[in-house]
Amino acid sequence: MTAETLLERITDYANRPDPYPLYAELREAGPVVGQADGSYLVGAYHEITALLHDPRISADPRSRRAPAPGPFEEEAPQPPFLRLDDPEHHRLRTLAMRPFGPPHSPGRIDAMRGQITELTDELIEGLRDRPRIDIVDDFAYPLPVTVICRLLGVPRTDEPLFRQWSDAIIAAADVRPEQDTTERDRPGDQARTEMGRYLVDLAEQRRGHPSDDMLSAFVNEPDPAMRLTREELAETAVLLLIAGHETTVNLITNGVLTLLRHPDQLDRLCRDPGLLPGAVEELLRYEPPVHMRERIPLADIDVADTTIPQGTSVVLVLASGNRDSERFHEPDRFDPTRPDNRHLGFGDGIHLCYGAPLARIEAHIALGALIPHLGTVTLVQDPPPYRHNAMLRGPRHLLIQRQQPA
Repeated sequence: MTAETLLERITDYANRPDPYPLYAELREAGPVVGQADGSYLVGAYHEITALLHDPRISADPRSRRAPAPGPFEEEAPQPPFLRLDDPEHHRLRTLAMRPFGPPHSPGRIDAMRGQITELTDELIEGLRDRPRIDIVDDFAYPLPVTVICRLLGVPRTDEPLFRQWSDAIIAAADVRPEQDTTERDRPGDQARTEMGRYLVDLAEQRRGHPSDDMLSAFVNEPDPAMRLTREELAETAVLLLIAGHETTVNLITNGVLTLLRHPDQLDRLCRDPGLLPGAVEELLRYEPPVHMRERIPLADIDVADTTIPQGTSVVLVLASGNRDSERFHEPDRFDPTRPDNRHLGFGDGIHLCYGAPLARIEAHIALGALIPHLGTVTLVQDPPPYRHNAMLRGPRHLLIQRQQPA
């Protein structure tokens, strides 16, 4: 195997349970490694961080060189603000933040703590007498889905509908070696359109009849200069609904799996719950929910003595940067008390994760409630089956069962 096949091997489902040896190979060959498909991988912490702050690097997929033989992507609808550059990114992110957090809605997320705790307790109570549970389907998925539904004002009863849409959109957004993705992306494009229409219709039902949710706040914004267009509302609402639960599912599930694999640290957290905030940050470094992000240079750039041409796909392997020994002491060791833990679990730069405060609160509450029960359970399968997505990496199922009395 050569370094030019690393992206192909990293995205190969066979390596989903443990991509970290490939990330080590990337850092050893890098920090920048050209791939057989013409893309570049960046796996070192300092280079990734610099590129995330570099204004010459675009998040907009329309900046990519035109693929062949498919149509040029500028004909596609405008991406959500997550995939836009400033100033348009800043404008839309600012408008999306108004009903979500500071400075216009400083108490909204913190006020959710009581509801999140109540939901968590209800879920755990419902699992109390079951000898075997799936952490994903029975806990880590329903908790953030219910939370984001309440925030946006989406009926929880419609969850099966938007879960199908979400799966299609996430599949289309995955990172993989360059190819003509027209047919592969078609279900995702259709799902995004249908989901956007569904969310805009929900919002329109509240126009002139405001309620305490974000869709209502968007359509009842009194300042004309601060209003989203219909298309912007659709893209923003889709992004918030998907991002509001997908990554948190992985964070909670990866957290449970990591703690069960490290019983000494699990016992430590049981004895000292005050260590939990640091443990969540360490989980975001050690087993992050997002492993990669794609960026595109707007001009030829030099990175670590390598010239990357304008319009080329550059895959920033965030999870590799989190294991870089040039930045972290003993990076392959899970240490809930790790100092100076500025990880890349939520990215960095202008695209630092919009929902990080909510994800942290959900993870603190969820893991804090689960930890006292994990000392009496075992994994049914290790490694568990993983989701196919290489970018949003996490178990598809995580079965645990209660230990039988001796």
